[in-house]
Amino acid sequence: MKKASENRFSLGGAGLDALAVERFEAYLVLIVKWNARINLTAVRKPEEIVRRHFFESIFAAGQIPKKVKTLLDFGSGAGFPGIPIAICRPEIGVTLAESQGKKAAFLREAVRTLGLKTEVWAGRVEEMEQGRVFDAVTLRAVDKMANACGAAVERLAPKGWIAVFATRKTETALEKVKGIRWEAALEIPGTEQEILKTGNRL
Repeated sequence: MKKASENRFSLGGAGLDALAVERFEAYLVLIVKWNARINLTAVRKPEEIVRRHFFESIFAAGQIPKKVKTLLDFGSGAGFPGIPIAICRPEIGVTLAESQGKKAAFLREAVRTLGLKTEVWAGRVEEMEQGRVFDAVTLRAVDKMANACGAAVERLAPKGWIAVFATRKTETALEKVKGIRWEAALEIPGTEQEILKTGNRL
């Protein structure tokens, strides 16, 4: 049974070790448990959570430049992609920013249960102390994505790296975000329309 789990979690090019697999399995149990009480994600079936949330986040983790030491997951929600990044790339100091109290409580429980050295910022990113910046920022399933990207730019260090989960339809709006030099979008494996749009702060 353990070998099957390892195969499930080996996708995304992350080459996960046994500890990472164990943490992903514990994370899945937590999501299913909490999702019955609060609306963490509209995806309910465990296999769909793995396919749509875990694999996409693992793929993103593999794209992060090696020089990145700190990362802000903007509007983390149920922890995607921030928690998978913390699992796959433990050398990165991840901060999960989530303004909704119940979701922030879930993130704190997940961080504690999984034994991650990850900060939870229970508030709006705009309310962080002035001048606090990160080497990288990720955004996934955030409302008003273009506006959120504008706020995210303010939290990027000079030449910092940004990654946005988007689609071919929403990609055009991202091109209008000021202060970012975008790279060609990466197609997310296993999806038809979804892309990972990455770039660097000018």
